[in-house]
Amino acid sequence: MRRRDFVGLLVAQAGCIRTPPKPALARAAEYLWQRQDADGGWHSRTYGLLRSGQSLTPFVLDALLQVPETVLAPRPARIAQAVAFLNRNARPDGVQGMADPDIPDFPNYSTALAVGALCRARRPGWEEQTARMVAALKAQQFTEQNGWTPDQPAYGAWGMGGGRRTPPYTGHVDLSMTRHVLQALRAAGVPAADPAFTRAAVFLDRCRAADGGFFFTTTEPDTNKAGSDGKQFRSYGSTTADGILASLAAGARPADESVAAARQWIAARHRSLEVPGFAGEAYHRWPRGLAFYYAAAVSQAFQELGASPGDALAGALKSTRRSDGSWAIAENLVKEDDPLIATPFAVRALLRAEL
Repeated sequence: MRRRDFVGLLVAQAGCIRTPPKPALARAAEYLWQRQDADGGWHSRTYGLLRSGQSLTPFVLDALLQVPETVLAPRPARIAQAVAFLNRNARPDGVQGMADPDIPDFPNYSTALAVGALCRARRPGWEEQTARMVAALKAQQFTEQNGWTPDQPAYGAWGMGGGRRTPPYTGHVDLSMTRHVLQALRAAGVPAADPAFTRAAVFLDRCRAADGGFFFTTTEPDTNKAGSDGKQFRSYGSTTADGILASLAAGARPADESVAAARQWIAARHRSLEVPGFAGEAYHRWPRGLAFYYAAAVSQAFQELGASPGDALAGALKSTRRSDGSWAIAENLVKEDDPLIATPFAVRALLRAEL
């Protein structure tokens, strides 16, 4: 062994050497920063709905703010521009995604992601901003305040947002939206005893399948992407990861029965980027169509459970990376053919995977 290699080995064994930077993560983050527009936002070139940047900007910014300084130097001026974009496009109550009331841009999702981003950025006034956003999000929950009762399937959940929904009109309600709002409330410091969490637990329990996994919604059968076996909706990977994260955000513990069962479901089926839980020709596009959403959600779920998503996920992310450092796939089922959608999801996964 050469002297240089031997000395390096001794230093590493002594614990005196930093973990080397992750080049895939650095390149992905650099790619996203380069796509920030002059107005401070990120705007899709693929989808008209996302062209305004109202939901895309907090989505990208929240991912970038999680990248460690040891991987890529911080960009304070760029961050300030992005936060200014969010402020310009917020309603007085802090809600994002409603700059154009005729074309809402996923308001609850946008607002929840903006809460997370602002809590990370900590720019002047962030506490007042997020307090308004939290109040607006809590006002959107399907609970008694909006006329919903615990016996109704949507109780405790969140939908797309916009105008308040009262019975019997739920609009779109799902576990993904609910998970992101619950995590935003946690990020903003909402106390664990807040009724929003206990009410959300009612919806989460209804989204649990008999096999321990989770399905997408209790209100719209057609949006449960893995379909039904004729008796109940099937569990699938991305939603089961969402169920774990939503449950933990709502106050469950990793050892609790519902979380442990979902963990066992994921652990038994997780392989790589292929989303488990889909069976049959009618669903053959979904395992790839949800690939990067799944990568982000499952890697975070494993991390919060004190486990690892495994080397296969890291290897799949590495092998699917494009030459410019971004990600995208041909499937457009959830818009992952847009690199500004796929890449921030990949960044979130890379933060928890060793490449």
